[in-house]
Amino acid sequence: MDSREYTYDGTSPTVDSAASVSREATLAGDVRVEADVTVWPGAVLRGDVAPVELGAGSAIGDNAVLHGSTVGEGGMIGHGAVCNDTTVEAGAIVGFNATVSDAVIGAESIVAMGSVVPSGYEVPEASFVRGTPARVTPLAETDIDRDAVYGEFGTGEYAHLTEGHGELFD
Repeated sequence: MDSREYTYDGTSPTVDSAASVSREATLAGDVRVEADVTVWPGAVLRGDVAPVELGAGSAIGDNAVLHGSTVGEGGMIGHGAVCNDTTVEAGAIVGFNATVSDAVIGAESIVAMGSVVPSGYEVPEASFVRGTPARVTPLAETDIDRDAVYGEFGTGEYAHLTEGHGELFD
């Protein structure tokens, strides 16, 4: 980690020693990163008005922005996604370039790439969320295999890419 870790109002980020946080990510204020989390280059985690909390095994993609938000265990935030004052529960996926503001994304749910989830949404567990503004459908009513989607990005070779990027995660 380089000098992109900043104190805000006397509170500094805390990062578990088993987490992989890119030295090109920015963490400011009350940011809590648990074990086995990956935070990729360009990500901004800003805990000034409220904490940013990343549960064990969660993944934050390149250029994602989290402001006063929580990601539960095993949750994934895609490249370029924005989460503002949001709770992403365990095992949920927020796709590339999605925007979620002042909302709750239920456990095991998927927010499609580019979707906009407006303030006040409370997405039920195991839902598929897509569109602008977002529409919610139970995953069971779709052809989406949530476990396959999660498996593609949350396990296997993709999940271990940090090992080949040593210079980014010193």
